[in-house]
Amino acid sequence: MKDDPASGSGAAVPPVTDRAAFEAQVGALRVREKAHTREGDAIAAARRRLPMVEVDGSLPLTGPNGTVTLLEAFEGRRQLIAYYFMWWDGHTAAEQCEGCTWVTTQVADLSYLHSRDITYAVFCQGPYDESSRYRDFMGWDVPWYSALPSLDELLAGRQIGLFHLVCYLRDGDHVFETYWTMRRGAEAMDYAYALMDLTAYGRQESWEDSPPGWPQECSITRTASGAPDWRPAAEWPGGRPIAQWPRLEAGRSDDLTARA
Repeated sequence: MKDDPASGSGAAVPPVTDRAAFEAQVGALRVREKAHTREGDAIAAARRRLPMVEVDGSLPLTGPNGTVTLLEAFEGRRQLIAYYFMWWDGHTAAEQCEGCTWVTTQVADLSYLHSRDITYAVFCQGPYDESSRYRDFMGWDVPWYSALPSLDELLAGRQIGLFHLVCYLRDGDHVFETYWTMRRGAEAMDYAYALMDLTAYGRQESWEDSPPGWPQECSITRTASGAPDWRPAAEWPGGRPIAQWPRLEAGRSDDLTARA
């Protein structure tokens, strides 16, 4: 008798089968995966055919050297992707948005974007001095601006205070918005969830359609005590964004107030 693969884990596991039966079911699923990929390609093709709307390129942002314009945030490239980071004024790192922390942590090497003439930048919805200290706490090196002076114009018709991912195109000195998304649309920035989705247990979150007994006790991106291990204590509003725990272990302070 083979050892129970779930022995000692307390979690349900998929049924065990032989290689031929396993490959047959993977092959059947692959047909759906390919259809999903092709539909994604078709949606991307439709996205490339959207019209665009002009945005004032002189709208001010605040960066490390003071005021810059939206046009200058392109850094001379033809396109710009801006992530509008949510912000809680006067709060510690632990109390900042775990969703924004999650997706921003995923974006590290920008060389592939730059090779396509695309600049990526964070447009924080809070003040530059305070929010840039959070950038430093997290150890991010992506371009970071405060969009606070121009939020009403930049997010016209959308909910200020909620995160958005917005794409821009520059034609000379004219700036145009070509696409925007929000909520789960920001998963385009992620690799961790995409990899989790390939595993037997998926994201292990309560909303997922999983078989009975599957572990589903994880929060979205926040744990209450330490870097996540199995079974993380997930609480809201307690805890902190997952990616912050290694920063604390490295001795960084999550107090974002100015130092005297």
